[in-house]
Amino acid sequence: MKITDIQACVIGKQEPHSGGSVWTFVRVYTDEGIVGTGECNSGGPGYSGFATKSAILAMKPWLIGEDPFNVNLIYEKLRRVGRYGGSTNAPLIFALTGIDNALYDIMGKALGVPVYKLLGGKFRDTIRLYADCHAGEAEEPQAYADKALEVVAQGFGAVKFDVDNTGVGKLDPYNWTASAKEMTHVIALIEGIRGALGYEIDLAIDCHGQFDLPSAITLAKAVEPLRLLWLEEPVPAENLNALAQVRRSSSTVICTGENQYTRFEFLEMFAAKAVDVIMPDLAKAGGIAEGKRIADIADAHYIPIAPHNVSSPLGMMAACHVMASVPNFLLLEFHAMNIPWWNDLCEGDRPFVANGAMALSERPGIGVELNDSVAKSLLWGGDTYFD
Repeated sequence: MKITDIQACVIGKQEPHSGGSVWTFVRVYTDEGIVGTGECNSGGPGYSGFATKSAILAMKPWLIGEDPFNVNLIYEKLRRVGRYGGSTNAPLIFALTGIDNALYDIMGKALGVPVYKLLGGKFRDTIRLYADCHAGEAEEPQAYADKALEVVAQGFGAVKFDVDNTGVGKLDPYNWTASAKEMTHVIALIEGIRGALGYEIDLAIDCHGQFDLPSAITLAKAVEPLRLLWLEEPVPAENLNALAQVRRSSSTVICTGENQYTRFEFLEMFAAKAVDVIMPDLAKAGGIAEGKRIADIADAHYIPIAPHNVSSPLGMMAACHVMASVPNFLLLEFHAMNIPWWNDLCEGDRPFVANGAMALSERPGIGVELNDSVAKSLLWGGDTYFD
């Protein structure tokens, strides 16, 4: 089997509080008529996805004529040939991720097996999810608590809320020091959610790297009694030493990783002793095989993995195959609570999400396909669809 063509397109629609609703898809075509589809992160609506699409198409000359079963060889070739051009940084690593996922889709279809069987089998049949929640415009503890209870009633056993941009007591848009008023308000929000949920439901809190070191330490120590599932990115992700200081200061579990790519960056994170839980985004961290390598290295450090996820059902199922194949999986994010067309974009075993979990597909390949008619109606910025 040989690769004959590579195509890409950008699909999405802006929705309130749906940050990950623009995605780049890649299709890899073969001389045996088997087509693989992979999804990769677009960089968000502000980056439009076209930079990722351009990177995918730029890799095409290196792929034509290759055997798609040589997925590791292809990954290394693309990574190494672009090493001095930033192949392990966005958007090139996003492009490489989508191609890698499409190749696994081809292999599974050609062999008639789901992707997880190509990774050594499965530890679990269903992938437990946590719901990324937004309370709307009301920045009050009761509004956060009400939203949490509403989501739990849908079957989710874990929820996450953002507390970094409440606007209450903010010194100015660029200073990351939390004033006494802001810190008191943030802590009250978290306490309100925990009070409503009790301790039967897991609660994670996301700071989006919007606090400086002293503020992050203050927050981490203040919420120790609340037994958070994790405190996510209390300081910006690029300074691992600062993150390690936050972790050392408190017993609160620290999570990061959505903006780290490939196993090499996670090795640095582990060496710095900066994290308790990792959250690579498997639509941009290097692909299915690299996602498993990251998880395996984390497992050797006794660190659980809970991937960041803002994908469509296709990209989300790709992540599910990886998470089914490793022992240290904790949770997978579900970020589509406010995207009404999310289920319609893809075909597969529906419902994709039920009772706070996603069932692992037993179909060949990734097991989820784009619904072409719906996808065409959602082309971003006048883009063109696959031939």
